[in-house]
Amino acid sequence: MGYFIMATKKVEINCTTDEVIEREMTKAELAAEKELQQKMIDELPVVDESKIAARQALLDKLGITADEAKLLLG
Repeated sequence: MGYFIMATKKVEINCTTDEVIEREMTKAELAAEKELQQKMIDELPVVDESKIAARQALLDKLGITADEAKLLLG
């Protein structure tokens, strides 16, 4: 599952002539953009909420902050 923020326009800038062309993206460009965004979403790390809660519980039990724990361990 995911959602996409899709731009439907493409801006092309010719650096030699300073010509700016703004145009609608083609169906192929839109499909490629959607595929790229899905790939990026799929590569995001999975967050394990129970591991985060257990870590915070341990820090609370020890009475230290996450930064203090890093100092002790690092």
